[in-house]
Amino acid sequence: MGRADARRAQAQESRRAVKSGGIRRLFTWKKLLGTVFGIVLLGMGAFGALYLYVDVPAANAMAERQSNVYQYSDGTVLARTGKGVNRQIVDLDEVPKKVQHAFVAAENKTFYKDQGVDLKGTTRGLFNTVSGKGKQGGSTITQQYVKNYYLTQDPTVSRKLKELVISLKIDQQMSKDRILAGYINTAYYGRGASGVQAAAQAYYGVDAKDLNVSQGAYLASLLQAPSQYDWATATPTGKKLVKERWAYTLRNMVEMGWLTESEKAELKFAVPQKPKPAAGMEGQTGYLVEAANKELEKQGVSAEDREAGGWTFTLTVDKKRQQALEKAVDDQLESKLDREGSKVDATVQAGATSVDPKTGKVVALYGGEDYIKHYISNATRQDYQPASTFKPLVLASALENESTTQDGSLIGLNTIYDGTSKRPVVGSDTPFNPQNEDDRSYGPISVQKAMNSSVNSVFAQMIVDVTPAAAKETALDLGVPDKNFPERPAVSLGTMNASTWDMAGAYATLDNHGRKVTPHILQSAEHRGRTVTPEKPKREQAISRASADTVTKALTGVVDAGSGSAANTPAYDAAGKTGTSEDNKSAWFAGYTPELTTVVALFGEGDGGRKQVSLTGTANSGRANGGGFPARIWADYTLGALDGGSGKTFDLQDVERGEVPAPPTPSDTPSEEPTEPEEPTPSDKPSETPSETPSETPTTPAPPTTSPPATAPPTSPEIPPLPGDDDGQPGERPGGNGAAPQ
Repeated sequence: MGRADARRAQAQESRRAVKSGGIRRLFTWKKLLGTVFGIVLLGMGAFGALYLYVDVPAANAMAERQSNVYQYSDGTVLARTGKGVNRQIVDLDEVPKKVQHAFVAAENKTFYKDQGVDLKGTTRGLFNTVSGKGKQGGSTITQQYVKNYYLTQDPTVSRKLKELVISLKIDQQMSKDRILAGYINTAYYGRGASGVQAAAQAYYGVDAKDLNVSQGAYLASLLQAPSQYDWATATPTGKKLVKERWAYTLRNMVEMGWLTESEKAELKFAVPQKPKPAAGMEGQTGYLVEAANKELEKQGVSAEDREAGGWTFTLTVDKKRQQALEKAVDDQLESKLDREGSKVDATVQAGATSVDPKTGKVVALYGGEDYIKHYISNATRQDYQPASTFKPLVLASALENESTTQDGSLIGLNTIYDGTSKRPVVGSDTPFNPQNEDDRSYGPISVQKAMNSSVNSVFAQMIVDVTPAAAKETALDLGVPDKNFPERPAVSLGTMNASTWDMAGAYATLDNHGRKVTPHILQSAEHRGRTVTPEKPKREQAISRASADTVTKALTGVVDAGSGSAANTPAYDAAGKTGTSEDNKSAWFAGYTPELTTVVALFGEGDGGRKQVSLTGTANSGRANGGGFPARIWADYTLGALDGGSGKTFDLQDVERGEVPAPPTPSDTPSEEPTEPEEPTPSDKPSETPSETPSETPTTPAPPTTSPPATAPPTSPEIPPLPGDDDGQPGERPGGNGAAPQ
């Protein structure tokens, strides 16, 4: 290296040393600590200024709370709620001491020692608010009291900062007992109850002074999520969570010395009484409001937000169609029931959901005889089986998965199955041999005819061919809930649980050529300081158009020449499916026109809703099946909802006709007439001939000797279908008296 190079290297090293030293001089520990200290001082100064600036305001206008308005889609008022506040102030000394401690144990163990704020929880809440992660948690009782009594529920940074400052001041100005009294008297507990006195009455039918420790711990636990934790409407998960919260509260009481371990061990969870509907919710009004409120929860408007008042909720419900649905139920069912004089009629519950298949808007809903008399909505309840209304979804899965029969034939409307009653399924690890309605055997039968007559043995074999897992996947894609939904052959008969709302969504998706339709009832929610626009449901393709349109084609046959004939009229083009569950505990008709999808169901409900009972004998009509009252209600409503009818027809494309097994060669069979089958064994014969069938039952011929054309169904090889259906399980009579349904 030359001298010049050495000098350059030395200069570069010097510059690096100067630069490094400059950085170290710029970022010394003293300077860093000074900066942090300065920021802290600025923050303290800013908070001090805020503390001086923010005064404790007058109480918010609880006494001037505005009502909420619920209106039909056209703006006509449906209901007003919250005109008065369901709240009665009680002195703290009227609330048992252990109940007071339950609230503190549940919400804020350090309440009697803290300064009124939880800085860690408040910081977390501010971060969540700024980052859009939702409402904060971790506030003290003082902070929650301030929010309820002085401020609003708005999840904003400014409100949270005010809450912090006012809480500090309130803690200095008021006693802890006064703050606690204010908190339990202003908190919202659900069921329209604000304050502990109203909550004690709403949940246990007692005054606050008579609450025991277990009841108090439940009410204290409710405050975390009043809607989710209401025992009467909670999901199994909600019930599990509130019981855990209840136990957590009692453990904290023991930890704080407010309850002994032995006292805690003797306590049992206090199950609340059933809720009582609010005044003004008579008839269908309460059911509509309840459905809207449930959807509001999903859209981020909590019960607490809603109860603050001042909202206008617009529903998707069409007033005219709602009236048409109510009239149809009255004319076709209620007018024929003797609820006072007949034990059977007293158990009958009707429910229905009607949906626009293009948008998913719920245009009409029937929840029951009267919301005041029957609090459970029959439109949205999920405790009954949808029965044979599930069979079209089995066919949809077969089509979507291009499934084949055991002999390799592609499944479609022309495909031939064995319709023998009690025929054991082939290819399943789980044995299953369902009985057809009235134990009727059909022999070789096409899928179309099997759908028309709702032949159990055919769809039991079909779901095995598809696989129960694949059928379940298709059903979930269409909108059926995963509720008691086993992956076994018996599920082909609709043995899972679903509501009319759920099934309306699934059938609307079929109606909409396979594009997913999610029913919704909320059109908009407006407040003077906040507007909620419901999230639009995704409209992805759940199944292919060809699969959906093929199922629609099959269901037009059910209405034209099958168990759904009561819904048949030249006034509109219709597709549908009947369903009658085991022991006749529920009866369904799910159907649609190109413009409207509606599901109607009857439920046998006994013992105050705690027991499912048979509908047999309803209105002295024998067996109440899906092709009876539900189909007639559906037809009456649809005619009215469509203003007397519609000229629109189904636009069906690529309908899958399927395949049939290759016929015998001409040399083996006569060319003119089909051969006669062997005489069925005694176990395969119907146990008796229904009285409504012809006096001579035709024998069952074999399949045609030539393969039918792809565009036309095969020659009818089965005995004439009956206008009914059934989902009886193996070894069970199907809930009737053996006669053909009406």
